[in-house]
Amino acid sequence: MREHRPILVTNTTPLIALVAATGSLEILRSLYTRVVVPLEVAAEIRAGGKQSFGVDVFKEASWLDIQDREVVLQPFLRHSLDLGEASVIQTAMNLGLPLVCIDETVGRRIARLCALDVTGTVGVLVKARRLGFPLSMPEALQRMRHRGIWLSDKVIAFALAQGG
Repeated sequence: MREHRPILVTNTTPLIALVAATGSLEILRSLYTRVVVPLEVAAEIRAGGKQSFGVDVFKEASWLDIQDREVVLQPFLRHSLDLGEASVIQTAMNLGLPLVCIDETVGRRIARLCALDVTGTVGVLVKARRLGFPLSMPEALQRMRHRGIWLSDKVIAFALAQGG
């Protein structure tokens, strides 16, 4: 029986981290029916310019559902989070989509307070491994760290235990 493939609204860091971990964003395409990227998140990625890590891969992923207008943020979100995280949460609530991909602790906490389900880069990698995606968790984590993506010891231990 095929597992249900939900819709995901994602923030900037997971997109960059997944490119670091796997070299592409195809893992998202395989795991989710639709991957929604708020316009603010797309702008954050593109702001790095052509030479910035992951920008080329992001631009090539024509299947991403990049929103075409800025989202109007609730004051609570606007004053609590950076623009990318706030726009992910607001977009998910506006579209009635229950799943967001955020790595930052405060953003994850506020998403949960807004009654959203939360995953992050490591959660996506673990899910992919469980579903048979050809991926070496130790190598993916090493590539992320090599690119300067910070991972706590707790997150690394979880990733290796669940998807190792």
